[in-house]
Amino acid sequence: MEIRIILRGALSGVIAGILGFAFARVFAEPVIDKAIAYESGRDDVLAALNKAAGRVVAPDGPEIFSRTIQSTIGIATGIIVFSAAMGALVAVAYLVLHGRFRIRPRNLAWMIAGFGFLGVYLLPSVKYPANPPAIGHTFTITTRGQLYLSVVACSLILLGLAACLARKLAPRFGLLGAVLIAAVAFLVVYGVVIGLLPALGDLPGNVAASSQFGYARAATETPQPIVNILSTPLTVGGKVIAPGQIVYPGFDADVLWKFRWYSVINQALIWLTVALVFGALLERFLGEPRREPEARQAPGPVPAISGQP
Repeated sequence: MEIRIILRGALSGVIAGILGFAFARVFAEPVIDKAIAYESGRDDVLAALNKAAGRVVAPDGPEIFSRTIQSTIGIATGIIVFSAAMGALVAVAYLVLHGRFRIRPRNLAWMIAGFGFLGVYLLPSVKYPANPPAIGHTFTITTRGQLYLSVVACSLILLGLAACLARKLAPRFGLLGAVLIAAVAFLVVYGVVIGLLPALGDLPGNVAASSQFGYARAATETPQPIVNILSTPLTVGGKVIAPGQIVYPGFDADVLWKFRWYSVINQALIWLTVALVFGALLERFLGEPRREPEARQAPGPVPAISGQP
């Protein structure tokens, strides 16, 4: 029985992943193309500046997958596999919790999916939001991944503790009061946690690279305008670049905002689809709650027919 429920969770994730891919293909891919075009132009400018300054020019890495593959098979595989895994995890969580809550299975599945959306994506993105290509340095990718997973773990643990706190306080303060108290406690603790975590711009790798072209000190890894950081002019392509002169603009704020907004919508669509589809499949598998048959009344005396002795 457990395996069949988990398979239904994974199936709901696959359906959610297909919808998520369709959304990303229509809305997010044009934004990603703009980010990649910016990154390509930025790399060319940095190479020219480093060459003019007599610094080492890092060679371009090999392109393992073409842009066409990335925007079709690559993104589809990533979104569908992620969604299937999340759907299976929702099913596992349901199997663990369904005996502890006297609520309808569908409603419990909805609650678990909601907690998953909050803990896996929305709350961690408050500290470390999603970024398109061109944002994020290769030498900090391991540290950034570890930090993000740490925030995800903290979010899920604190959400679970908040739910337990609300359940214990409910008899004393009522359901609404208990939920409000638990929510305030969660926000306070979570605010302290994300406040203690470092900003991406303060990572040691970014601080060490701040003396290089294109790596200005900032709170994030969002590319800042490229300027001539040297005290002497540089000649690039026959043009003289004065000290402090902007050579290439920073990353477009509109592109960044749209990418992050589409990421939130895409994740909300995936988790909502998992909740609805898994809830429906679960109730169809388990069946509607059976009602107790009404007790049959004993037959009463047959009334006498008028005219008979």
